[in-house]
Amino acid sequence: MTGLFFAWRLVHPKPQFHDNGSATMHIDLLNPETFAHGHPLAQYQWLRDNDPVHWHDEPNGTGFWALTRFEDVAECGRQPLIYSSEPTIMITDPETGIDVSGGDHKMLLMMDPPQHTLLRKTISREFTRGPAAELRPRISELAATIVNKIIDRGECDFVAQVAGELPSYVIAELMGIPLDDGRDLYKLTEILHSAPAAVADGAQADAVTQMFAYAQAVYRDKKARPRDDLASQIVHAEVDGRSLDEIDFQLFFMLLIDAGGDTTRNLVAGGLYQLIQNPLALNDWQQHRSEALDHSARDELLRVVSPVIYMRRTLKKEVQLHGKTLQAGDKVVRYFGAANFDNRRFTTPLKLNLHRDANAQIAFGTGAHVCLGQHIARIEIDCMFHEVLTRMKDFHLLEKPVWLESNFISGIRKMPLQFQKS
Repeated sequence: MTGLFFAWRLVHPKPQFHDNGSATMHIDLLNPETFAHGHPLAQYQWLRDNDPVHWHDEPNGTGFWALTRFEDVAECGRQPLIYSSEPTIMITDPETGIDVSGGDHKMLLMMDPPQHTLLRKTISREFTRGPAAELRPRISELAATIVNKIIDRGECDFVAQVAGELPSYVIAELMGIPLDDGRDLYKLTEILHSAPAAVADGAQADAVTQMFAYAQAVYRDKKARPRDDLASQIVHAEVDGRSLDEIDFQLFFMLLIDAGGDTTRNLVAGGLYQLIQNPLALNDWQQHRSEALDHSARDELLRVVSPVIYMRRTLKKEVQLHGKTLQAGDKVVRYFGAANFDNRRFTTPLKLNLHRDANAQIAFGTGAHVCLGQHIARIEIDCMFHEVLTRMKDFHLLEKPVWLESNFISGIRKMPLQFQKS
């Protein structure tokens, strides 16, 4: 079966060296080792200052343009008819990796308007601000339950036992599947996000097979016995007069399970790590809790952590940008972490400032493909940090965090720590 999304082949390019007259910078945005401790801020800064539309070689591929300035990354997302999401949002083309075309089927992330607009509308209401706000009491309850399980132990693997639990539970409830199944599906997405060299041979293909098999069972169950949940809604939806079929549902299911957990899981884990590295900011937030500070702190952590590293677009026509000619068919890759540290947009971007005003971070993207679940993600983040910061204190890392080996998702996959009960 085709239609696979996250099982792609990452390649390790030859290093690229650039001299700006005073310093030499090693530019390598393909190798997962570049992101082994978070975003490569020095590379980003050099590119923004010296080569904001940078041609990056791609062994076994055509190469791509890397955008690193805030305005360019943001504006690219607002022009889907020029910067297309087809055939894929991954750097690697389908023909050099695993086929993601799915024949006549496409994943929502890999569609352009008007098809993208029509498909997104089938579930968009459930993710708007109002319906998302109605979920807050239940999300708050789940967050409390998660912390209850570890609060008396004084230590935990914060990623597996705290940060990864809540989004898995929330998307499971929305889809009408058991909460424990949501946790198991999260484990599959972690395999899919890893670089192929970091997992056993065939592990990613097997993870996709398991995900699709589970989605197939859900599809058939909701088709025969529809209930009041998001999965039933998708199964019985029509797009432009056509009912969604089993493959449509499998692709939709995979997207929602994956994207439904990514941002929250990686933001909460990465955000706490940032706070541990900045104890004055952590103490300030814990001592002066308020709704306004909670919101500004959350947006600042979204800016600094930037869980999604990039999204690729493909040019539909020739574009002139910063004195360079980008041809129709060229790959253009938007680096969100680079944009979120741009000093043209943010004052002292390297400083973690939980009180930052008018934080225009774009961790959720921009334009037609802005993250569908951003409002739910914000509530999950708020509820999880409320529980963590009011009930836990004196955090101490037991080991160095282990980062996900990926050039697409920036996230910590293991972070053992000790804490005191507040």
